[in-house]
Amino acid sequence: MKTRMTELLGIEHPIMCGGMMWLARPGLCAAISNAGALGNLTAGNYESAEEFREAVRETRALTARPFCVNITLMPSVRITRELHEDYFRVCCEEKVTALEISGAPLDRYLGPDYIAEAKKAGVRLIHKVGAVRHALHAEKAGYDAVIAAGIEEGGHPLDDDVTTMVLTPRISESLSIPVITAGGIADGRGLAAALVLGADGVMMASRFIATEECQAHENIKRELIGRQEYDTTLICKTIELQMRCLKNAIAAQVLEIEACKGDFEDILPYIIGARSRESWETGDADMAPLAVGQSIGLIKDMKGCREVVEGMVAEAGEILSRVRSLTA
Repeated sequence: MKTRMTELLGIEHPIMCGGMMWLARPGLCAAISNAGALGNLTAGNYESAEEFREAVRETRALTARPFCVNITLMPSVRITRELHEDYFRVCCEEKVTALEISGAPLDRYLGPDYIAEAKKAGVRLIHKVGAVRHALHAEKAGYDAVIAAGIEEGGHPLDDDVTTMVLTPRISESLSIPVITAGGIADGRGLAAALVLGADGVMMASRFIATEECQAHENIKRELIGRQEYDTTLICKTIELQMRCLKNAIAAQVLEIEACKGDFEDILPYIIGARSRESWETGDADMAPLAVGQSIGLIKDMKGCREVVEGMVAEAGEILSRVRSLTA
């Protein structure tokens, strides 16, 4: 299955993993890349440039195939601007295949020189966006591709609240660079739909949590498999840090604080990264807001990454062949 995405990134299948705090580490990243998709190493998992460089090199030792690094340019208590700069510098020095930038645009957060530096190093730049206006800015700024992320996605969807079904064709018809779709995708049906809507491939994260290679606690994996598409909620809208997460005790507490007009300082103790890290590690599904998307309703079982990726491609191929036969 060849698309502009596979050609741009040198991968076999038009599928990539999204950034996942505490989970997108070398083992999972390499397993996804070895399956022919694009694995993701999330920079925010690491506390220093040296620690992050070690993770990049560990990933390289596990796979000879392309992989990307996620850098999320959003307000953070733990990750400073200087650390973001360090992440970027290491990626250029180590010449990773691509950077998946989410949050603020790279040229506005760190400066336009960083785009030129990435291009000089041969690092592809992909920006995750939730609106046509942001996609147009990314193309003009020099990004190589964009990710059209609908409101269904886990994590921090844009508060325009546009669905993947609408956002994908709107961005695809507005840009000349490759478009990758995210939000609500977990199987071959989603891949086929994205291609029909004009995208060049898909990004997904929640599906890769329920895999054998992901280091999330087995209790959390079983929890996701048992949940449905309506078992997520949007929190932190009132502090302009909208987040889609699993419905659980902590999410309910945050929503209650917001309903009582609580501010950022009131909410912060419930959403700090240390909570989610402990939750993924201990298997307590109620102690943190776990960033997952509505696609959890499509996750029915635990599989290896290769089985997930190859199964998606095969299913998408069958669907597209069946659709073509209707017009033959």
